[in-house]
Amino acid sequence: MGRRQRLISTSILRAIFTYRGPAKPPTLLARILAFFSVFYISLARYRAALFRKLRNEIWQIDEDEYIESFRSPTKSKRTDLISIGDLGYSGSSFFTTPNSKFLLKSLPRHFEQSFFRNRLLDPYVEHMELNPYSLLVRITDLLYSPTPTLGAALGVVPSHHLVMENALYGKSSCSPDEQQQWETYDLKPSDYFYPERDIAGGRLAPESVKERLTDEFPDKIRVTNEEKEELVSQLLRDTKILEDANAVDYSLFLVRYPASLHDSNIPTPPGRSSSWRTGLVSRDGEWVYRVVLLDFFWAKDALQAKALTGLVNSWNFLKWGKENGPMSITTTSDEYRRRFLRMVEGFLEVPDSAGRPAGEVRT
Repeated sequence: MGRRQRLISTSILRAIFTYRGPAKPPTLLARILAFFSVFYISLARYRAALFRKLRNEIWQIDEDEYIESFRSPTKSKRTDLISIGDLGYSGSSFFTTPNSKFLLKSLPRHFEQSFFRNRLLDPYVEHMELNPYSLLVRITDLLYSPTPTLGAALGVVPSHHLVMENALYGKSSCSPDEQQQWETYDLKPSDYFYPERDIAGGRLAPESVKERLTDEFPDKIRVTNEEKEELVSQLLRDTKILEDANAVDYSLFLVRYPASLHDSNIPTPPGRSSSWRTGLVSRDGEWVYRVVLLDFFWAKDALQAKALTGLVNSWNFLKWGKENGPMSITTTSDEYRRRFLRMVEGFLEVPDSAGRPAGEVRT
């Protein structure tokens, strides 16, 4: 782990371990000293009591178990989070806790931070109270810098971090060969206009950029009718609050691993369990699926989305030939929800009344 990652890890762990109640406003001297911090910035837990209620009462995550997840399993070893690099298209940094139960993701972009804090958090909590088995990813803490810092202003270190469940929990308990058999897919509708992919045949963007736009799932999710209805019904409820908040560009994170590994007592994510979250065996007995809904921090009415909408409209006005449709980040929230749910249903394969997979041609 590099120096930057280690300092970020230290600031996160200090915020987790030193919480003693509601944060007091920092003094003027503390604000001045904090402002000149570049690599190490002091973090606090945002609305800590609210997130503790989510963890303990709604999701039934044991608090001692949660805190211990951030400690090294060996007392003689220094406690550090495990850096898993800068992933995703947003440039976020990712860590896992030492036991890999929880994932930490930075929110480097201000509009994502303010959207989640000011517009989505309260509806998210209310939704979880009514739907404790929701497939929206479980966000167990929000850490933030209570004062402006030079490091955050320069983009050297992020000022906000989300702690959330790790849908890949249990993978690290497998052998190296078995870990290679785990597959992940970050799925969102691929029929939107993606400039990096669709302008000039994709020749203007490197493959490393285009690979992070959308994943292609080369198979079907083979389940029973009841399992399909359970998933679709839950996603209908989950995406409704995102539509109401004007959120777009979220994705379905699909994890699958061979069912032969399921007999090895692979541990499941902590808290209330449901089949789609902890592991559902496919109808043909070949795979185990886990599903969560991720990355719901982009608002259609954010300044960036409005600017990109203008760019797409300008491009369509100036170019010759076929007009491009909206991007996934510039479409309307209701239209994105319709395409998203249609995409999910397209991946699901259930048997018809005669026991054949739906859509199978009779011979």
